[in-house]
Amino acid sequence: MAIVFLGTPAFAVPSLRRLADEGYEIAAVYTQPDRPAGRGRRLTPPPVKTAALAMGLPVRQPESLRDPSALAELTSLHPEVGVGVAYGQILRQEVLAIPPKGVLNVHPSLLPRHRGASPIPAAILAGDRETGVTIILMDPGMDSGPVLAQRSLPIEDWDTAGTLTEKLAPLAADLLAETLSRWLQGEIDPQPQDHSLATKAPLLKKEHGAIDWSLPA
Repeated sequence: MAIVFLGTPAFAVPSLRRLADEGYEIAAVYTQPDRPAGRGRRLTPPPVKTAALAMGLPVRQPESLRDPSALAELTSLHPEVGVGVAYGQILRQEVLAIPPKGVLNVHPSLLPRHRGASPIPAAILAGDRETGVTIILMDPGMDSGPVLAQRSLPIEDWDTAGTLTEKLAPLAADLLAETLSRWLQGEIDPQPQDHSLATKAPLLKKEHGAIDWSLPA
């Protein structure tokens, strides 16, 4: 059974490796194009690309899956299901409709809380006492699809976005392996999110780190 994996940052690497270890046929790994990084602005591959090539998996890096040629290539792979883990693009319905079993998305928050690009720091900034991983069946919205599985994790007083990412990445890989198997066997009834409880976690910018020195210590 062929699957396509869509992911970009280091957070997604454990999930990719877990699926490969589970014996899934990964027809292709989709990730973002190489980008300039660091002081030298050297062209740098995303962590998922590096991991996929090390595993001998085919890599695709289209600027956008809206491009007709990229869409045609994805269709030609005939994937049974797609798996997205922090891919970095919102997928349109024409992409989501390609795999008969849909596209599962792994999101590092307890949806519907913290939909968006920065759910891990958003949980800390909001003062949440717990966070977690949610796996949804993707729809064209922003992390708004029905829930297939969810698992929570406490946020400790000393946690940072970095430490939480390190905790959530293996949790995501474990939950994905369990959920994908059950989904493909028809054992999961997707549960709609309560959209009235949704909060947003937009992409953080440099100005979000500014300190207001007028505030009391």
